[in-house]
Amino acid sequence: MTVYFHEGDLPDGLDLGPEVAIDSETMGLRFRRDPLCVVQLSSGDGNAHVVRLSRPDYDCPNLKRLLTDPKVLKIFHFGRFDIGMFELHLGVETRPVYCTKIASKLARTYTDRHGLKDVSRELAGVDMSKAQQSSDWGAAQLSQAQLDYAASDVLYLHVIMNRLNEMLVREGRMELAQACFDFLPVRSRLDLAGWDEIDIFAHA
Repeated sequence: MTVYFHEGDLPDGLDLGPEVAIDSETMGLRFRRDPLCVVQLSSGDGNAHVVRLSRPDYDCPNLKRLLTDPKVLKIFHFGRFDIGMFELHLGVETRPVYCTKIASKLARTYTDRHGLKDVSRELAGVDMSKAQQSSDWGAAQLSQAQLDYAASDVLYLHVIMNRLNEMLVREGRMELAQACFDFLPVRSRLDLAGWDEIDIFAHA
């Protein structure tokens, strides 16, 4: 595995292919309080690209172009949060998208364990460490441990997606999953608009 570190933006001309695994690191989990700090990506080749974003201007045209490219599928785990952060701070709507957490909940109905660590262990045979999850992602210098952690969150999403797709097709839920993926950017926009803790589809 090689982790490529980029300051501010992806390099010009970088082609990550038609399916890119993406995750982000922030200073917390509140949209308007906590800034977006890092975005990590992988083409599924065993390597990762980690971008430390410039704040507060977020001048990253290459990354924004990738996020909005209709020919590139963006693969997330719990994409609802990342997509919302990208819209809030980068000013772009990320499409098309795939979320392995949604796919897991639709396909792996025999368990209630849908976190990335559990899904990776079962479907990719990888025991991930979450030791750096709560570290300081706004630091002036990122440690090698942070870079390795960031990379691990995207390295296996292609394998996980393919396994989940097999299960979704087998259970006849692929069309339903795709409808959920298509709606996901709208769900993120609802979060940003104040409906993050309200289920507008609920009866009450």
